[in-house]
Amino acid sequence: MNDSTYMTLMRLLPRSALSSVVGMLTRARAPASMHQVAMRWFARRYQVALEDAEGPVTDYPTFAQFFTRRLKPGSRPVDQTPNVVVSPVDGAVSEAGRVEQGACLQAKGISFPVGQLLGDEAQAARFEGGAYATLYLSPRDYHRIHSPLAGTIDGYTYLPGEFWPVNPASVRNVDALFAVNERLVTWLSTDSGTVAVVAVGATCVSRIHASYDAILTHTGQPAKTHRYQRPIPIERGGELGMFEMGSTVILLFEKGRVKWDPSLQPTSAVRMGTRIGQRA
Repeated sequence: MNDSTYMTLMRLLPRSALSSVVGMLTRARAPASMHQVAMRWFARRYQVALEDAEGPVTDYPTFAQFFTRRLKPGSRPVDQTPNVVVSPVDGAVSEAGRVEQGACLQAKGISFPVGQLLGDEAQAARFEGGAYATLYLSPRDYHRIHSPLAGTIDGYTYLPGEFWPVNPASVRNVDALFAVNERLVTWLSTDSGTVAVVAVGATCVSRIHASYDAILTHTGQPAKTHRYQRPIPIERGGELGMFEMGSTVILLFEKGRVKWDPSLQPTSAVRMGTRIGQRA
């Protein structure tokens, strides 16, 4: 299917309602055997590394629990080298570079404004000239999100929005895709300044969970920003949240704080806990 046909189909689909229905089906109180048939088919179809999962398929009573599975202890060792920035997810690099004129590159000829992405122009200004990376999680990937650096969780911003797919066809064709889809921004305070970890929803990503608070997206709530009076400590590689189905995470750093490794190039694979850059 070419991009034009695919995008026409996506525009016709009720994407938010479809995402809600898919989410309900994955959490439905059906016989575990039915969910396990779906899990095994999914694992074969997308070549999921079941050997990395915390438990066998039979340990997960619903497809949603399988999809948000934890990994076996030690399967993603976190690089503890001083000054290293680690990948927050398993996935692939969509783009990585510097914020220029308030925007990040989405695809050739398309960018997205950081102010719109974060829902806050004042916060966006602090990232001008800073490093950013857009990391795509495919259906086969592990779908929990971790912290790239040690520090504290200062708060979060929830921004309801669209549910466009975040696959390459949509990235090439939907203007400011990541800034119009549903987002959950986690604000970190680190030795390298403020860091924004942006979890972006997508078609069939029915919900995004935070691990540090009772935050669950796509449940009809309005936009919200919350700051903690007592920031929550987080270690490098500590868990921040998870996706129900795959999507995208965007990292934002202040100017002069982080330098990406040369290997962090579009389409290159990343694994949670491995080095992707260094603190300046």
